[in-house]
Amino acid sequence: MQSTQRTLNLGILAHVDAGKTSLTERLLYAAGVIDEIGSVDAGSTRTDSLELERRRGITIRSAVENFRLGSGARAVSVNLVDTPGHPDFIAEVERVLGVLDGAVLVVSAVEGVQPQTRVLMRTLKRLGIPTLVFVNKADRRGADDVRVVGEIERRLGVPVVPMGRVVDGLGTKEARTALFAADDPHFARRLLDVLAAHDDDLLGAYLADERSATPGRLRRALAGATRAGRVHPVYVGSAVTGAGVPELVDAVRELLPAVRPDADGPLSGRVFKVERGERGEKLAYARLFSGTLAVRQQVRVGDGEGRVTGLAVFTGGTLERRAAARAGEIAVLRGLAEVRIGDAVGREPRDRPYGRVFAPPSLETVVVPAGPSDEGGLHLALGRLAEQDPLIGLRQDPAGGRLSVSLYGEVQKEVLQTTLAEEFGLAVRFEETTPICVERVTGTGAAHEVLDHDGNPFLATVGLRVEPGPPGGGVVFRREVELGSLPLSFMRAVEETVHTTLGQGLYGWQVPDCTVTMTHSGFCSIRSTAGAFRALTPLVLMAALARAGTAVHEPVHRFRLEFPQAAYPAVALALARAGAVPGTPAAEGDGYVLEGCVPADRVHGLERELPGLTGGEGVLESAFDRYAPAAAPRCRPRTDGNPLHREEYLLHAHRRI
Repeated sequence: MQSTQRTLNLGILAHVDAGKTSLTERLLYAAGVIDEIGSVDAGSTRTDSLELERRRGITIRSAVENFRLGSGARAVSVNLVDTPGHPDFIAEVERVLGVLDGAVLVVSAVEGVQPQTRVLMRTLKRLGIPTLVFVNKADRRGADDVRVVGEIERRLGVPVVPMGRVVDGLGTKEARTALFAADDPHFARRLLDVLAAHDDDLLGAYLADERSATPGRLRRALAGATRAGRVHPVYVGSAVTGAGVPELVDAVRELLPAVRPDADGPLSGRVFKVERGERGEKLAYARLFSGTLAVRQQVRVGDGEGRVTGLAVFTGGTLERRAAARAGEIAVLRGLAEVRIGDAVGREPRDRPYGRVFAPPSLETVVVPAGPSDEGGLHLALGRLAEQDPLIGLRQDPAGGRLSVSLYGEVQKEVLQTTLAEEFGLAVRFEETTPICVERVTGTGAAHEVLDHDGNPFLATVGLRVEPGPPGGGVVFRREVELGSLPLSFMRAVEETVHTTLGQGLYGWQVPDCTVTMTHSGFCSIRSTAGAFRALTPLVLMAALARAGTAVHEPVHRFRLEFPQAAYPAVALALARAGAVPGTPAAEGDGYVLEGCVPADRVHGLERELPGLTGGEGVLESAFDRYAPAAAPRCRPRTDGNPLHREEYLLHAHRRI
């Protein structure tokens, strides 16, 4: 049986400072969830609940609210997810995208399309998420809705339909907006042109009879194209004053794909957020796509199972404890001790694959506790934070024992330092941020160890050959031995250990793309164990890798830089200092646009320099592009290197098993 309540899981996304959280406040106020609109500057907004978010005035963690739009059969229950806008917290956005039905992308009417705006729209387009665009801050000095709508059309590269404009008071608190009239010939023509490019039936009917393109038919076609993610209506207004927000609310209810989910179907959901409760227990935020989940129910979660000991559902502005959660709802689940972000609850959701959307972090830093006695507490604290943000990438140097975390940028490092101090009472310092490099296999190498030969103490024979693989191809494991030559558990032990071992190559960096072929195998039918194969495989693999050779590659970003023509000499010099490889500048208006590549760890320095070099008019956007050979000493070994000395390794490994 389908639910009688239509539901919509809606994300609010934007570049930082575009007014995303202010719009969320306004939507909650309009729906009656809050009686007073909070202020980002005053730290009183509903969704920025962390003290650190309130102090810094930025969203760091995604937040969920629920409200109802409309009444009767047209009513929609909206689960609204407010997401971070700062690019350092893009991982938080990534986890939310997989549970959304639609989105509102917020663009500032003053700053216009910004780097994160482009990144977000490209991703929304790729995932096919229906999206409305809201041009915010029409009340701010310098606002220009016509210019910004033009930027949206030109720079976002998606079909858009402006639905209204500012009619009076642009750039002031008195700014008023109005929708274009449905019978406005100019608007109707513009709407028809955009829709006909994606709707053959509409185009055919119009060519047969121009009168068929009635306002009602165009509105229905707009709703269909918007729900399919092919066209993006653009609204304009101000979240602070409320101008244009009622029209946006109507569009959310009418144009985005609210559905009546099947509460009696098979249980299927996705965990998109994990945090810890007051008593240290895990709390898993899950969107249910179908089925019903009850307290004390034993449920499949990820690769394992768990029993739900309690749950609460977001409803009407509150988090209400319930005996069960139904399809379409977002629930907070207790009792799932092993749950991780991205886990499916019940069946894997259909047509909702979970995986990497944005590029992984390309920087890292070593975290050093203030005192040696804090090392254990630091490891525990970072482990807890990695549950909330898996891309922290906590890693311990096997040689020195130092802890490293992955980063998207310097702001993330500052937030991490404050969080460790305030939530865990740990004072830490960070070493210099460095790029996360990888090792590319440069040749072919092979090695093998034979049971009862040459001092091999393990009751196992393993032979491996390592060869280069294509970038992005991952680690591919193959067999040249007969499948029945080893028990399946032994074969799996070798394959799993190969993947684990390649997390640290000859220089201590991950080896991501290569082919490893098993060339020799053997065992003692009575005494061999999977543990012996797990212990022997790293020695053989690292010996083969040493013969193949590896080269360190560093992450490189593709950048696009806009700046005034007069600033070109200073900008060119700064790019040269950063090791960038720029292309040829192209004139655009009274400035230049320059594209090229730059080492990832130099981007932050360029961002700091740019305002001074360009009189505050430069705009830099960058994103991970590829890995390129690193010039020493930019990517120095992180450890004393691998492989371990053979005799030393054999001694310690044999003791372990």
